[in-house]
Amino acid sequence: MYVFDTAAVHFCQLVLKRYIGPMQTTITADATWLQSIEVLKDVPLPQLQWLVENSQHYTLPEGDYLFQSGDLVAGTHILRAGKIRIYMMQGREMREISTMMPKDISGALPFSRGATASVNARVLEAADVMTLPVEKFREMTGHHYELTEALVHVMTNRVRSFTSMQQQNEKMMALGKLSAGLAHELNNPAAAIVRGSESLWKHLQLQPDLFKEVMEIQMESKEVDVIKTKLFEVLERTEKPKLTLMQKTELEDELRDWFDENNVANSDEIAENFLEYGFNCEDLEHFDQHIPRKSLSAVLNWINQNLVTERMVQDIQEASKRIFYLVQSIKNFTHMDQGKGKERIDVHSGIDNTLTMLQYKLKKGNIEVVREFDHQLPKIMAAVGELNQVWTNLIDNALDALESVGRGRLVIRTEKDHEFVKVSIIDNGPGIPEEIKSRVFDPFFTTKDIGKGTGMGLDVVSRIINQHHGSIKVNSEPGNTVFIVCFPIAE
Repeated sequence: MYVFDTAAVHFCQLVLKRYIGPMQTTITADATWLQSIEVLKDVPLPQLQWLVENSQHYTLPEGDYLFQSGDLVAGTHILRAGKIRIYMMQGREMREISTMMPKDISGALPFSRGATASVNARVLEAADVMTLPVEKFREMTGHHYELTEALVHVMTNRVRSFTSMQQQNEKMMALGKLSAGLAHELNNPAAAIVRGSESLWKHLQLQPDLFKEVMEIQMESKEVDVIKTKLFEVLERTEKPKLTLMQKTELEDELRDWFDENNVANSDEIAENFLEYGFNCEDLEHFDQHIPRKSLSAVLNWINQNLVTERMVQDIQEASKRIFYLVQSIKNFTHMDQGKGKERIDVHSGIDNTLTMLQYKLKKGNIEVVREFDHQLPKIMAAVGELNQVWTNLIDNALDALESVGRGRLVIRTEKDHEFVKVSIIDNGPGIPEEIKSRVFDPFFTTKDIGKGTGMGLDVVSRIINQHHGSIKVNSEPGNTVFIVCFPIAE
């Protein structure tokens, strides 16, 4: 039995602190405490004692780092006391991933392949840590099965949690892109309706005076019928001539001259509106033959007022239809009003809905879309919502690739390939470099800038397609990248 002098022990601690540093202060750790950690509770005590004896024990002050992004992975870290924030940087913004609390395990784990840290671990409260160096992993996996199994379980849970978080982040980023486009697409027709309704309201306020003039006109019933018949005959003409700017100007001048010669008020406005609805000088002569000369101006101005009202109503109706069809596309895209199971579907419906959702991005990028659809294709069995994720990711990736192209071209081709429905999504972007082509479907792999992609999009696509017993492959060269998706035809 050895007896230590207290002063001598204190002296040795001072020497260690001076030459080894304050970060390497030994702390108490034992196998019983480790067994109180949920994931280690079934590990035999001798194996936990081996973990204690082969780990480094030290204290980190507030503000220090357990590790930083880019550091070589040191080993498995177990936090005994304190608090550590795990985070990553996206651009200039810090994105918190989790907070290590006492009994949490982090760092390298058995069979993990990461050699460097991809996140940062900053101490929030002074932390007592024990670290099993990676150099001890071979011995652990060879002689301590239960301990290895427990730590592998930690790694599995961590991967599952991180994958779920990244998938959620991918969905939120996709939602952000779609919502920005939707806001723009909805705002345009909504603003048009507001403007149109205000103009219509002001326009209707001008009607009473004109109405009084018309009511004072003394016309026989048959003359009114002639005017009404001629008016609707002009409005119902289905084939209106396509005029050049010069032709349009010449015809408008002819109408204006006719109105001026016949003392019709507001000739400039009436000439423009009448031309838009397809009136010509012969039509005006017809009115002149059946309307008293003193009433000609009032009748033609009344007709003009009705034409203006009709155009305003048509504009409001068209804008309302745009909102209706866009909302319908959103409803179909998200599959809100139907179940989540698989059903027989036409692939074109989902592709069209996706293009509608991405319309703003297509316009902004000046991208030409070419649909080469075989509408005779048989249906496939699929979950509509999941299939829309496939089209959204593939088309959105193509649009991102076309950002650097002056005028991008996106071709979507559908065809039957034996017992499969084949969908090809083709863009004329810069292409995928040969050295990374085999990795594009790997989880977390991305060539996009930080904050623009998580690397989960094509992984999600691949898994959805596999769940539908389909296949996906990519062929790429500068100016021609093709993603080919095949789904089995529904029986």
